Amino acid sequence: MRAARKSRASLLGLGVIFVCAAVAAQDVVIVANKSIAVSTISPAQLRDVFTGARSRLDDGTHAIPVLLKGGPVHEVFLRNHVGETPDEFRARWRKAVFTGEGSMPKEFSSESALLDYVAVTPGTIGYVSRINHQEADVKVLAVPTK
Repeated sequence: MRAARKSRASLLGLGVIFVCAAVAAQDVVIVANKSIAVSTISPAQLRDVFTGARSRLDDGTHAIPVLLKGGPVHEVFLRNHVGETPDEFRARWRKAVFTGEGSMPKEFSSESALLDYVAVTPGTIGYVSRINHQEADVKVLAVPTK
């Protein structure tokens, strides 16, 4: 009986480790409204748009960040592209809102809702876990690695 519990606990622990490793290895797809002229965005530009440090891309295009409300994709995006945890990110935006320096980006509870909004809202940039290019009416932006 004790051996069976140990075995189940070990398997559960391994499962958690594999899921966490898969999420950590996962990256996201950066999507934009087709009004965004560029097809590549630098890591620094992407971070600056999502932290509120800039509202225009290098070519002068107005950029509006949109977010998922939470979840693994949101956490991976923040960690890999913004360099913050969800709590740090939210605190940064709350401070900007409180001081009148910005307003919190629009948030969506699902990737499909985010994609629908980006498709019809000029200037928007967001992120999803994956995209079906045939169905989506958005542009995918490449983010070169350092």
